[in-house]
Amino acid sequence: MRGRIMGWFLMALPVSSAIGAPFSTWLLGHSVLGLRGWQTMFVVEGLPAIILGFLVLRLLPDRPAKAGWLAPEEARAIERVLASDAAGASKAGLREGLTSPRVWQFAFIYFGIVIGLYGFSFWAPQMIKAFGDLSNQQVGLLTTAPYLLVPFAMYLWGRRSDRMGERRWHLALASFLGALGFAASAWIDDPTMKMIAFGVAAIGVYAALPVFWTLPTAFLSGTAAAGGIALINSIGNLGGYFGPAAIGYLKAGHGYGMGLMVLALGLAIAGLLALRVPREAIR
Repeated sequence: MRGRIMGWFLMALPVSSAIGAPFSTWLLGHSVLGLRGWQTMFVVEGLPAIILGFLVLRLLPDRPAKAGWLAPEEARAIERVLASDAAGASKAGLREGLTSPRVWQFAFIYFGIVIGLYGFSFWAPQMIKAFGDLSNQQVGLLTTAPYLLVPFAMYLWGRRSDRMGERRWHLALASFLGALGFAASAWIDDPTMKMIAFGVAAIGVYAALPVFWTLPTAFLSGTAAAGGIALINSIGNLGGYFGPAAIGYLKAGHGYGMGLMVLALGLAIAGLLALRVPREAIR
């Protein structure tokens, strides 16, 4: 069930992008307490994270057994499932979790996915603004378009992976679809077709995420999971710097096309690495 559940959980990413883009551009044109528009945006959009940080301490339980909204029999059932998962996963310690070649393979897969994820989300408004004479508000509204079908794709692709009991090809195909969308957008000049290519790329990138996170959690448990998943996140999220930086660096002499090809290359490599994950590692 993990693919569909991760799809529900990670659906927050594209939904927040779809809501945040027009809201951010609207805030840019308003001032609160004498702040400039961009300062207003930073303050208003930073407050929810601060508030939620305190709410987590109050409301988020450490284990199902401590969840007040679960009936006792529900909590016991979930605890049994978690114990069964832990019994079937790797018993490696922290050192093994940090030095395992499989963990590093997952880290580089995630790195390739995140290159596309952040490279596109950071630069999409500027790429859309380059279509023509558009106001900030129009850019914000158009930026939501590539994300319209993404939440449904994330859940359905994760559910399909669960139903078929298959992870590698589901992860690889989603990554390849994202690569195809970015490569196509690099060569297309028509704004409508470019937006369609952006939508295809977004579906591929985001659909890869819930399937990807079924792999480390199936392979690792306990102390190895804590260190291994932290390492995967640390290495993978460096793509959040590399993707946007590559587009910004290449934009000066080549426009957005070369940068989009870098995003496509990152996702293509992630897909190829996904196919190299042995079946026994997933089990």
